[in-house]
Amino acid sequence: MLRSSVSSASFLIKRSVITLPAMTDCDFLVVGHGIAGATLAYVLRQRGHRVRVYDPGQANSASNVAAGLMNPVAGKRFALSWRAAELLPFAGAFYRELEQRYGQVFFHEVPIFKLFNSVEEQNAVLARSADQPWDGFVAELTTADPHLPGVHAPFGGAWLRGGGHVAVRELLAALAAEGARDGWLVPEAFDWSQLTCDAAGATYAGRVRARHVVCCEGAAAVRNPYFGWLPLTPNQGDVLDVECAGLSSAQVLNRGAYVVPLGESRFRVGATYRWPPFADGPTAVGREELAARLSVITDLPFAVVGQRAGVRPAVRDRRPLLGPHPTVPALSFCGGYGSKGVMLAPRLAVLLADCLEGHAKIWPDASLQRYNALRPVGVI
Repeated sequence: MLRSSVSSASFLIKRSVITLPAMTDCDFLVVGHGIAGATLAYVLRQRGHRVRVYDPGQANSASNVAAGLMNPVAGKRFALSWRAAELLPFAGAFYRELEQRYGQVFFHEVPIFKLFNSVEEQNAVLARSADQPWDGFVAELTTADPHLPGVHAPFGGAWLRGGGHVAVRELLAALAAEGARDGWLVPEAFDWSQLTCDAAGATYAGRVRARHVVCCEGAAAVRNPYFGWLPLTPNQGDVLDVECAGLSSAQVLNRGAYVVPLGESRFRVGATYRWPPFADGPTAVGREELAARLSVITDLPFAVVGQRAGVRPAVRDRRPLLGPHPTVPALSFCGGYGSKGVMLAPRLAVLLADCLEGHAKIWPDASLQRYNALRPVGVI
């Protein structure tokens, strides 16, 4: 039985609205409409706040490139993802609510089969399993090949439950279409040099007044004049879309790369990790690396039909960055989600909204305050 500390996403999203001082134009100005900014803006709008979002609409943003994988157990160490027991059920309920709102399917709750790559890994995981470290997310461990169609798994693997994948690009497109129709989404880049803050809020470009501004810029925040001191360590990743007839599509596959089923014999394969300096878009090296990883998982022939690359907003300790600026009360930050964006975004959007309304504090292990000592003297 998977544990969850929340009964439903709707209960936390649609809580009573606090009366706030009347402001011109909007209560909250959100900069960025990736998965972090989009979920936060949605939560704030559901609570009755006036929200304006600035986003230039980049097709190669990390959120638009991502396969949207929600994985409870990840990495070579086979470790339980941070706060998985709370984040995963909450995210699933959140995306189901959005599906009802827009009449589209976004969340595909499917098992994940994590293939063992050797007898040594097999033995190490089996030894760890005696302590039940995975909070119920491991449904089964097998040392035998499960004989999935087209899958090469001679050492067996682990069946994971409670995860799946989200159609992030389609989800963001649905939210953006609503924003364009209702006028709260401004399709342009935000110029931070045009922002002035005071005790009552902020003014942008001399014409937009907001009670509070939230930076959800992703990796671009490394150049932000207010938050550039945060320890973001952006990394670039390539993903491939492939056609592979006969490969099992009943689950996500994971061994050195994830293989996410898209339907009609198509799969998304990812992802690479590249540190600066970044290439200008997808690379041949990334394509070859991912093709080689897929060839370990399947002996079937496949054709690459698409390739994209984006830059993730990672953090050195692999924890998100959330909360108010240490010296400018009208500003907050929301990001640093790395490759875990779809799993983190819904619950953290609600947490930050609660904080902005004054009835919660940011979790210490997610608060940007843990890095306040990095802010140089004299920097905003």
